Amino acid sequence: MSEEAKDLQKELARRKRMAIDIASQIHDIVEDSLWVDYEKMPGLSKKLVAAVQEANKFKADNGLS
Repeated sequence: MSEEAKDLQKELARRKRMAIDIASQIHDIVEDSLWVDYEKMPGLSKKLVAAVQEANKFKADNGLS
């Protein structure tokens, strides 16, 4: 694998990690503090959708699997 391909894979992994971090925040609210922090859910949901779309676009634009 070329250095450029490795760099693209690393960047894709970074973008996926960002989405997973947001999903983890949502999970934590659902598991631990739903009745207190429920108002955070719409904003986190929008961030999650945007992060997944961004990662998928990066993947498609760079021909990654």
